[in-house]
Amino acid sequence: MIKKVIASICLLFTIGTFAQEGTASAYSFYGIGDIKFKGNVENRSMGGLNIFPDSTHVNLQNPAGYAGLKLTTLTLGGSYNTTNLETNTGEGKSRRSTIDYLALGMPITKKIGVGVGLLPYSSVGYKIQSAGATDRQYTGTGGVNRVFAGLGYKINNNFSVGANADFNFGEIETTSLEFLDFIEYGSRELNVSTIRGLSFNTGVMWNRKINKKLDLFASAIYTPESTLKLSNERNIATVQRSSSSNPIVVDSQPIDVADTEIKLPSKIAFGAGIGEVKKWLVGAEFTLANSSNFGNRFDDITNAAFENSSKISIGGYFIPSYVKRITYRAGFRHENTGLVIADKSINDTAFTFGLGFPVTGSFSNINLGFEYGKKGTKDLNLVEENYLNFTLSLSLNDKWFVKRKYD
Repeated sequence: MIKKVIASICLLFTIGTFAQEGTASAYSFYGIGDIKFKGNVENRSMGGLNIFPDSTHVNLQNPAGYAGLKLTTLTLGGSYNTTNLETNTGEGKSRRSTIDYLALGMPITKKIGVGVGLLPYSSVGYKIQSAGATDRQYTGTGGVNRVFAGLGYKINNNFSVGANADFNFGEIETTSLEFLDFIEYGSRELNVSTIRGLSFNTGVMWNRKINKKLDLFASAIYTPESTLKLSNERNIATVQRSSSSNPIVVDSQPIDVADTEIKLPSKIAFGAGIGEVKKWLVGAEFTLANSSNFGNRFDDITNAAFENSSKISIGGYFIPSYVKRITYRAGFRHENTGLVIADKSINDTAFTFGLGFPVTGSFSNINLGFEYGKKGTKDLNLVEENYLNFTLSLSLNDKWFVKRKYD
């Protein structure tokens, strides 16, 4: 069954990845947008915890997890987001439905597993308007997509290593409009950045029994610094208001602007936990990224800076009945995103919860996740975003490469 649906799902996901608008955050104006990639639904439901091997789910963040796969696994995840955006002078609401990832993991031998996939890594999607003597409108769309492939190797029953290679690509378009009262024409600045670049990450996983029931787990992930190359274009135009959302262009002029590079920061994560396999687990993970070298798409953006970012994740799962096999997941995460505006660090904090439901007669499962959090602040008239994410994933499992006994 899994072999018959892969082609159609891949096509659907590819179309959706390029077409979707994955965020409404005003903070997606900076850098390459709002970083969307936070792992699969199962890990996100535990606050982002990625510390243990899983035989029926593809680990999208630690490639050492590929070595633990027992079955070929196709996973597809998506989310529905509702956000309240507030400043000291106004507020707004947004809703978004997005496809978050498509990945395939396969055990090649008892010690080797591989994984491939496609996901939106970052997203730009904002619309801001201020009215008065000067009417200003700011919009942005696009983002960075990522294709990845990796391999995991089980050195022994307790220790696995792995590595991923990524190709990042995409386009970001931002528009600024300005109209003055009693003046017929306004101005428009259009910026377009085409993005390309490679990145890599490596990971290790370790587990060991400490008595008949309990296991100790530990993991580490390292991502070296990489470079995204941006081909930039800028156009200045005289425009006239229209009844539609798009103004009428009266005259336009391309402006020479330098191509730029953005450094994806080096990142390291350490995690550890304790539990009884297939019954319960609790753990924590800490991530630190050297994002102070991160930059904006254009050199003339001066109202924002970047600092080293960090994240702490605490979470786990509980399976009360082996017969029913329903998995309960919960967690918490707090993240300093690394973005600094007006000397104010932008933080992101969330509580998470999730449920995993087995598909009768198979090892496949359906996973639901809920995430309630807050990003940003209203201090200094910045934007505070209170959001609720509903996430859903399908993890379809089957045996491949089994030699037939009869033709």
